[in-house]
Amino acid sequence: MADDASAHPDVLNASAQGQLKSIVERIERLEQEKAEVAEQIKEVFSEAKGNGFDVKILRKVVRIRKQDRAKRLEEEAILDLYLSAMGEI
Repeated sequence: MADDASAHPDVLNASAQGQLKSIVERIERLEQEKAEVAEQIKEVFSEAKGNGFDVKILRKVVRIRKQDRAKRLEEEAILDLYLSAMGEI
């Protein structure tokens, strides 16, 4: 890759090349950290499953807790309305 940059010195100056390399390396490090965190989350769900918890429901609980309470209540009310209109509840 370094050969490519030196073959095209007019594309980016040395400062811009350094910034670009730094940005790419930071992204790569963060991607690695993200993969490690994802693995840790997977392990926690496995532990929860081993303790008898329903992982699918736990994922829903986590998703719901991320939502704004008012927005969630509004969505639940609309869902209930639609299901009621269809005779499902």
